[in-house]
Amino acid sequence: MARLKFGAHMPTAGGLYKAVTGGYKIGCDAVQLFTASPRQWAAPEIKPESARAFRRAVEKTGVGPLIAHDSYLINLATQDAALLEKSRNAFLAEMRRAEALGLDYVVTHMGAHTGSGVSAGIERLCESLNWLHEQIPDYRVRVALETTAGQGTCLGGEFDHFPEIFARVERVDKLAVCLDTCHIFVAGYDCRTAEAVQKTWDEFGQKVGFEKLCCIHANDAQKGLGSKLDRHAHIGEGCIGSNGFTALLADPRLPEGLPIIVETPEAETMHRVNVWRLRHLAGGDTLTATPAVA
Repeated sequence: MARLKFGAHMPTAGGLYKAVTGGYKIGCDAVQLFTASPRQWAAPEIKPESARAFRRAVEKTGVGPLIAHDSYLINLATQDAALLEKSRNAFLAEMRRAEALGLDYVVTHMGAHTGSGVSAGIERLCESLNWLHEQIPDYRVRVALETTAGQGTCLGGEFDHFPEIFARVERVDKLAVCLDTCHIFVAGYDCRTAEAVQKTWDEFGQKVGFEKLCCIHANDAQKGLGSKLDRHAHIGEGCIGSNGFTALLADPRLPEGLPIIVETPEAETMHRVNVWRLRHLAGGDTLTATPAVA
């Protein structure tokens, strides 16, 4: 098995299976996708024929791990009762779609406390996760909590939030973590040099744990360290830079087969390029050339 697997968040126009076949065509080992519109509450169940087509594409290509990203509307940490119920039901539906497709993880932003305070937000998030696990105790797919840019009242902008969550969730074995490089950088964790990356990974290991890391969203950052502005840039073209990604991907503590997923702009033309860049940086190469854009 390759030490790391590289992939991208792929579009699903024409069918969910297109994320797999499209990713395979541009050199992805792994893929991420939306199983429904991320900006709408209403989402249909996965039809059996759609699930079969998806699984056939996975079997044919060998692409994996397979990851979904949930709706941007969901807030599992809110104190608003109506929004909380809507968010929980929507996230349960996300998990059901992912299980039907045979996915490995559903990545979710950890929610926002919207003024009630971090402790109250974490408590509500943990209640939501415990409720979720009670509904689907035997599911194989797991929840991956994503690090955030720390904007506004959003949880997940500090590594300190994760051990608090792990301590309060009853089925912590069903939780994993997705680290977004742009998010942690603009939240204040430096990733620009080998020395800075070592410090950041050390803190991650102490507070979160590499055994929980299931995915890296590899995105360069348009905005500066600690800006809390989530704006993704192409690999090597932002404030993190090529040296930062080389150091991030070189750490021997990264789990074997860890998927490294790009969510960079201009997906149709640049995902192929950014996946190529990451693969070469992980191999210790410099970015003196890039593949032709198909």
